[in-house]
Amino acid sequence: MASKHEPVYQIFSFQDFKSSPDPIYEPPSQSLAPTAAPIVIDNGSFQTRAGWALEEREAPRLLFKSVAARSRGAARSETQIGNDIPNLEPLRWLLKSQFDRNVVVNFEIQELMFDHVFAHLGIGSEGSVSQPIVVTEAPCNPLHCRQMMSELLFECYHVPYVSYGVDSLYSFYHNNTQRSVQPPHTGIVLSSGYHCSHILPVINGRFDAVNCKRMNVAGSQSAAYLQRLLQLKYPGHLAAVTLSRVEELLHEHSYIAEDYQDELEKWRSPEFYEREVHRMQLPFSGKVPGGSVSVEERHERRAQQLRRLQEINARRREEKLLQDQEKLDRLMGVQELLEDGLLDHFHKNLVELNMDSAEELQSYINKLQLAVEQGRHKLLHSDGAEGKTEVSELEHPMDEGDGVALMDPDFPEDTLPEKPAHVQPVFNMAEYHQLFVGTERLRCPELLFQPSPTGEEQMGLMEALQYVLARYTPEQQEALVSNVFLTGGNMLYRGMKERVERELLAMRPFQSQFKVTMASQPALDAWYGARDWALEHPAGGEGWISRQEYEEKGGEYLSEHCASNLFIPMKLVKPLLARPAEPSVTMPTSTVPSAAVTTVTPALTPSCSAVAADVSMVVS
Repeated sequence: MASKHEPVYQIFSFQDFKSSPDPIYEPPSQSLAPTAAPIVIDNGSFQTRAGWALEEREAPRLLFKSVAARSRGAARSETQIGNDIPNLEPLRWLLKSQFDRNVVVNFEIQELMFDHVFAHLGIGSEGSVSQPIVVTEAPCNPLHCRQMMSELLFECYHVPYVSYGVDSLYSFYHNNTQRSVQPPHTGIVLSSGYHCSHILPVINGRFDAVNCKRMNVAGSQSAAYLQRLLQLKYPGHLAAVTLSRVEELLHEHSYIAEDYQDELEKWRSPEFYEREVHRMQLPFSGKVPGGSVSVEERHERRAQQLRRLQEINARRREEKLLQDQEKLDRLMGVQELLEDGLLDHFHKNLVELNMDSAEELQSYINKLQLAVEQGRHKLLHSDGAEGKTEVSELEHPMDEGDGVALMDPDFPEDTLPEKPAHVQPVFNMAEYHQLFVGTERLRCPELLFQPSPTGEEQMGLMEALQYVLARYTPEQQEALVSNVFLTGGNMLYRGMKERVERELLAMRPFQSQFKVTMASQPALDAWYGARDWALEHPAGGEGWISRQEYEEKGGEYLSEHCASNLFIPMKLVKPLLARPAEPSVTMPTSTVPSAAVTTVTPALTPSCSAVAADVSMVVS
C-alpha cells in the first residue's frame, strides 16, 4: 500500500491531433427537389461548419479550421484547405485566413472556402449553386464586407437566395427554443470566440446594435500569452511549445477561477501545487548518450575499437614505407652521380642532404634499405596476424588495456587508452521533457476578465457588461439580466458560468434577481440555430435576400430577422458647391462713365479665386 505522504503526480501526454481529409458526401434527395434544402454555413474565424438544413436531427457534415495553405506561385488547385492539412505547424508560415479579427476581408480565400464546402457537400459549383445559402456574419458587419459577400454568392455562384445572421444570436435563438421560452426573446448575450468577444443585448426579439460592445480579447490572445509564458519558462523546449499544443492546453487543461486572487493563494501551498500541477510529457528518445550499457554492447564497442586501431596501423605502415622508399630512391640517385664521375653535382647534393662524405651517404642508404625490407615484410604478414589476433581477442574477455597493447610500438603517440570506469549520475530523461503547467492554467483564461497582463488597454468582459447595462433603464436592466446567455468556443472553460454569476452578484443591486445560462454546445449551437431558423423560414420569406432584391437594392442590402444585424443604409449626401458671390465693381465716375461699364462673368468653377480672376471689364 502506497504511503499517504507520497505525492500524486498528474502526467499527461499531448495528443498532437492530425486531421484527415474531409470526405465527399453525396447530396441528399431533398436538395434536388424543386424547393431545395438550404445549405447552412457557420463562417467562424477559427472553424467553419457546414451542412444541410434537412431536419432537426441533422448535424454539420463539415468541420474544418478556417485556414488555407498555398505556396507562392502555386496553382489554385494546389491550395490545401482546413483538414487537408494534416499538421499545421510545418506550414504555419504559409497559412492564410479570410478574416481580419472577426470580419471577412480576404474574399479570394473566402471563395476557396466556399469551393471546398460545395465540393465536399456533393455540389458542382462550376455552373451554379441552386440551393439557398444561410451564412453567419459578425455583429455590426461593415456594409462593404456584406456587399462583397453578396457579390461573391450571387455573381460567382448564382445562388437563388441568401440569408445573413449573427452566429451568437442564432445560438441564443436555438437555446431559447429548446428551453421553450416564448418569443419575443429578451436577454443579453455574452459571446467569446477566437478573435473577439461581444456583449449583445436583445430586446423583444431584436438585436440592439446601438448599445452592443466588442472586446478584442478572446481565445487567440490567451493562446499567444500561454505560448509566451511557457517558452520563457522552458527555453530549452522552444520548438516543442507550438501553437497547436498551446491550444490543446487551453481547451483540455485550463479553467476559470471563481475568485482569482484566492485561487492564486492556494497555489502557494506546495501540497496544492503537487496535486494540481499538470505535467505535460513531450515526446523524446529514451536512449541517453554515454549512459549505462550492457556487457554485449561493451564487447561490441571494444571489437570496433580493435578493428579501428588495426586499420590505423596498417595505413601508417604503408605511408612510412612509401616515405622511406622515396628517400632511398633519392639517395641512390646521388650515389649514381659519384659513380658517373659528376663530382660537382655530387658534392652539391651532399650539402643539400646535410652530409659530409660518401661514407655517411652509404651508411644512410644501408639503413634505409633495411627499413624498407622490414616494412615490406610487416605489410605482407600483417593481414594474417591481425586476423588471428582479432579472433583470439573476441573469444576471450577483454581487459582494460587490450586495445592499447595492439597498437604498433612505432606509433606510441596515438594510443587510445580506455577511460577509467566511473558511475554516471542518474539522469531522468522523461522528467527533463516535461512541462509543468501550474498557475498558467488559470492565468491565461483570466485575460477574458482582466486583459491588462498582455498590455491591452481595454475593458474585460464583465466590465463591458456593466457598461452596456448602464445604458438602459432599471426595468430594462432587470429584463436583460433575467436571461444572461453564454455562448462561443471560448466559453467552454470549466468554471465560466460560476465566475459570471459571482461577478453579476457583486455588480447588481442588493436582492436583485438574475439568471445565467450556458449554451448546450457553445461551439456548435450557432450552426444548429441557423439550421432551425432555415427550417422554420422557407426561402423567399422574411430574412431572405433574392437575386432580384440584390440587383435592385445593392449588395449591402440586408433582410432583417430575429437573429440578424440591423440594416442601416448608409446615405452619402454629396455636398453641393455654393455659387461664389460676384464681386462688386466700383469705378471712379471721374474716369469711366457708369453707363459704359459691362461686367462679364465666366462659367462657375470650383475655385472662387479663379472665378474672381476671370472677371473682366469691357470699357466702351
